[in-house]
Amino acid sequence: MGEVTTAGLNEALDRAVKLLAASPGLAERQALEIIKVVPTDPRARLILGTARRLRGDLAGAREVLEPLALSQPSSAQTHYELGLTLAALDQPSAAIGALRHAVSLKRDMPECWRALGDQLTLAGDTAGADAAYAEQIRASVVDPTLRAAADALCDDRLAVAERLLRDHLRAYPTDVAAMRMLAETGTRLGRYGDAEALLNRCLELAPSFEGARYNLAVVLYRQQKGAAAVAHLEQLLAQDTEEPNYRNLMAASLGLIGEYERAIAIYSRLVDERPAQPRLWLNYGHALRTVGRLEDAVTAYNRCLALAPSLGDAYWSLANLKAVPFSAQEEAAMGAQLARPDLRDEDRLHLEYAMGKALEDRGDHAGAFAHYARGAALKAAQLKYDADETTGRLKASRAMFTPKFFADRACGGSASSAPIFILGLPRSGSTLVEQILASHSAIEGTMELPEITAMARVLRGPGREERGLPYPELLADLDPETRTALGEEYLKRAGVHRKLGRPFFIDKMPNNVHHIGLIQLILPNATIIDARRHPMAACFSAFKQLFARGHAFSYDLNDLGRYYCDYVEMMAHFDEVLPGRIHRVIYEDMVGDTEANVRQLLEHCGLEFEPACLRFYENDRAVRTASSEQVRQPIYRTGLDQWQSFETWLGPLKTALGPVLDNWR
Repeated sequence: MGEVTTAGLNEALDRAVKLLAASPGLAERQALEIIKVVPTDPRARLILGTARRLRGDLAGAREVLEPLALSQPSSAQTHYELGLTLAALDQPSAAIGALRHAVSLKRDMPECWRALGDQLTLAGDTAGADAAYAEQIRASVVDPTLRAAADALCDDRLAVAERLLRDHLRAYPTDVAAMRMLAETGTRLGRYGDAEALLNRCLELAPSFEGARYNLAVVLYRQQKGAAAVAHLEQLLAQDTEEPNYRNLMAASLGLIGEYERAIAIYSRLVDERPAQPRLWLNYGHALRTVGRLEDAVTAYNRCLALAPSLGDAYWSLANLKAVPFSAQEEAAMGAQLARPDLRDEDRLHLEYAMGKALEDRGDHAGAFAHYARGAALKAAQLKYDADETTGRLKASRAMFTPKFFADRACGGSASSAPIFILGLPRSGSTLVEQILASHSAIEGTMELPEITAMARVLRGPGREERGLPYPELLADLDPETRTALGEEYLKRAGVHRKLGRPFFIDKMPNNVHHIGLIQLILPNATIIDARRHPMAACFSAFKQLFARGHAFSYDLNDLGRYYCDYVEMMAHFDEVLPGRIHRVIYEDMVGDTEANVRQLLEHCGLEFEPACLRFYENDRAVRTASSEQVRQPIYRTGLDQWQSFETWLGPLKTALGPVLDNWR
């Protein structure tokens, strides 16, 4: 470059910057020429590191950027580039640290906030990712109103953000940026239906708005709408086949619709590419467990723990297999984590349950119960379940659903007899009943389908309860045509999960106890099975189980007892109102005389007996529930009376059960 002047150096640097996007190789050569003349120039070294990252020389980029970041601690751009490089090298903790440092130096870096959000998403830090994406929005907008709304969103003043955005959209109804922000506000408030509608409108106006499409896929996934999420993710992956967050969400969404082998293939590739991401190993383990690859699942969970020893979810996942007892070393490791005052609440929650299982397996029932109780208290504090509300809703159902009510509505509803609903209390043998039925050549097992619950939520709708139309009372207003349409809609939504073309399929959702009236109105020919177990056994088994979602009543012994009583009373009501409509399977009877009970069950379903139903444990179908490993074994009696070892601590449950304890059948 000859004699270097300030003007000449700046011109050379400008040329190198302009070359970065179009030709990183040329930019690298230009930067190297500058460095020959001015070896310590930080701008040239930043260009060199960036150029190497862009052309895929990640080790070379890191070699330049790490010492540059040390010498330039106040350069936001340097730490941003280092963060991108470390992320590409699968160094998640270091990448997150570098990106956090960059935005702490310069907050108006939208792409840096997005990169940070992407890394936090892969790490499983949903709250942190949501906050980073909100900051990305704030850094991107210049309109004063949207900036104020973004400030409120980032500060978690959601009501303020919502008001500002709604006012703005009244004036500018096609502003897709504002719609996306309002959808983010709705997501934070748990109003996923509103967020979904806004994001769909966004994409009507701007079909290429990839950020909105990804947000929509996330919202659909959180509502258990796997098929819809997959459709949007396919469009995103057509534009960027390698984006890890798209692929990770695609695998999770495929799991929702039973496409487990496709999900496993995606996870397998992701963990090969990014072996330092513990959450990917965790999700991979979940998918492997579902299809019965137990040893591979254990390996994946252990890889997760090697990377993140405090990740309680991995320990609980190992415990939840209910097949591999913890070693003394693993128990000591869990104890060491629980002793940490800085352990995250979510990790502590999972570890309490895992430690409870470890102590129960080695016969320390007092210690096990103490851990189960602490875990349940943590979970109950998160959910804030209202037992009075449940009792009130079920009482309203009993008052409404009379013989006359159903006689007056004998017309309408889908004519299909394909669905077989299995409901009751969780941990009462419903998965066993499902596995037995799914071993019949005419019946396909699916999973715990959320469709009935989702349809009930839509029927309640915004504003209906405020206008005096609570659920289930609002069902009285459904005309025959609407009931038929709802039944056909259910069949269409459930059809996504049917892969084998068999005439019947199972919907095993215990909480559909709350929706028997709706099922009768829209699917009058469906089969309904009540899976029931001794109240002490069922309730204690539920109490010591940390569920992935739902069952908020199961984390307090008094709430459990009350729920069981409400459930028994509800089923007795439908036995009277719709005699013979619901077939009851008593778990203890099924264990005591399996063949006789299986024959009765199949007769109720209108099917001939098949010997394969007695060899249900040979069925290699995917099973997602907590009983996945038990139903892959022959029936055994050892689990019937496990609760008796804990009877000393179950007084509140007995009290809440009252007379039902002796009259539960």
